[in-house]
Amino acid sequence: MIKKKARHMLIWSLTLTLLLSLTACSGSKNSNGQEPQSGDTSSSPAAPLSSDQPNWKNDISPITFDWYMNFSWFANKWGGDATSKYITKKTGVSVNFIVPAGNENEKLNTMIASGSLPDFITLAFNADGVKSMIEGGLVEPLNKLADEYDPYFYKVADPAKLAWYTQEDGNVYAYPNSSASPKDFKKYSSKYTSNQTFMVRKDMYEALGKPDMRTPEGFLAALKAAKEKFPDVNGQPLIPLGLHEFTDTGNYSLEGYLQNFLAIPYEKDGKLYDRSTDPEYVKWLKTLRQANEEGLLSKDIFIDKRPQMEEKISQGRYFAMLYQRSDMAPQQNALYANDPNSVYIAVDGPANSKLEPPTLAGPGISGWTVTLISKKAKDKKRAIQFLSYLISEEGNKDLYLGEKGVTYDTIDGKDQFKPEVLKLLNSDRSSFDKKYGASYTFWMMQDTNLSLTWAPPSIAPFKQPEDWTKGKTHSFSEFEDINPTGNSKEGIAKTKNDQLWSKTLPKLLLSKSDADFDQAFAEFLEKRDKNGYKLVQEFQQKKLEKNRAKLEGVAK
Repeated sequence: MIKKKARHMLIWSLTLTLLLSLTACSGSKNSNGQEPQSGDTSSSPAAPLSSDQPNWKNDISPITFDWYMNFSWFANKWGGDATSKYITKKTGVSVNFIVPAGNENEKLNTMIASGSLPDFITLAFNADGVKSMIEGGLVEPLNKLADEYDPYFYKVADPAKLAWYTQEDGNVYAYPNSSASPKDFKKYSSKYTSNQTFMVRKDMYEALGKPDMRTPEGFLAALKAAKEKFPDVNGQPLIPLGLHEFTDTGNYSLEGYLQNFLAIPYEKDGKLYDRSTDPEYVKWLKTLRQANEEGLLSKDIFIDKRPQMEEKISQGRYFAMLYQRSDMAPQQNALYANDPNSVYIAVDGPANSKLEPPTLAGPGISGWTVTLISKKAKDKKRAIQFLSYLISEEGNKDLYLGEKGVTYDTIDGKDQFKPEVLKLLNSDRSSFDKKYGASYTFWMMQDTNLSLTWAPPSIAPFKQPEDWTKGKTHSFSEFEDINPTGNSKEGIAKTKNDQLWSKTLPKLLLSKSDADFDQAFAEFLEKRDKNGYKLVQEFQQKKLEKNRAKLEGVAK
């Protein structure tokens, strides 16, 4: 009897041991069935998911996400500065940034073609790659990840932005940064600024008597006077006019920026307007053609990329620039430290024949960039929870101010940068990024509405260009993301015409006469029509009407 009982006990003991062993093996994998990284404690019993409290706090074991940035100029590294170290200490998450060394589109297209994407992907909201990744089934619907792993996402995500980015299948695959809904624009419009500016070098401009550059005649006269009075800058030739770089689709400065300075409407009588054929716009392109004929356009502007331009800005070699002010902030700092009078200031630039104020682009609901989560993310649960943290007020405050006591403190009743931190931010942005990593050094999920609460007052040399744009800034949300992409017949037509324009634009500026300009422009329009421009217009009009319906729904 005793032997039989002992045998039953032995069998029960072995069975229990086997069950415990199986449970341990099963529990040693993360929420996606993958082996955990060193230090991963996700094998512990899962805490209940909350819709009111951050779920990322349930698991702060070490994990590293690969994050692709579709911007070759992005140079910041995670983990070398105070802010990213603090976020890793707080959340357990480290980030390995992957940045293309050359052409961004080639790198992204290669990854898409391989079907293998990093955990997170950040790219321009209107990039073709967004649609390609969604249609290719390469990225996760954020709403489904939230339903399964993080209902708190819905508490911190903006419903208007989710509605805007909801696809026809009812899912949301991307979330924007720097986004402003119509409601936001009404609330913050007095504080919103635009990045679109016409900048001139302060000392040169004042030495020339602050010429009026709003008209073609005044514009050309000022460029000519600057070249004659300041032929060299520290032994190197002056560049009378600077622009954004020429790309395989054109040049930002000479498209939307210039058209906004000329206050050219986006629509007429409810229909999209072809801004590129507007007489005021064509007149100013011809003005630039004449500038080249008179030796006022440097060859450098046709070939320089951003690094070369940044070097020349820091040397003060441009007299005037139709340029995004935020893109030259570090160079402005360097100029200001050397000589406050050598900085660039914003002034009234090219205007239409009525001299109407410009209609500059402010923040729109589409934002600047969008971030997506790959279907091959190593831990989808941690990924969506980390995304929720980053877009939340808590996460944005960490990204902007950093760690309390290290980069900021409560001073005079307000959370703000410590004096020595603010001093470095205002004097040497590059060193600030490397040492402190705050003030949205890692801008992937920056909420520029939230940051208005913590942002220090703007100072020289940044205050003047920012203030100049106030009152001239408008929301063009309904016209955002209306272009066809991908391999649809409309998308192919749009790509062909973009490439055609990129080749035509330099030809127009380098034309030897207005007659040659007219011929080149007429050829462009003819080829554009043959490439399917009408299809593109029809697509854009339909998308515009959908956007309006979306925005009306958001407003309700």
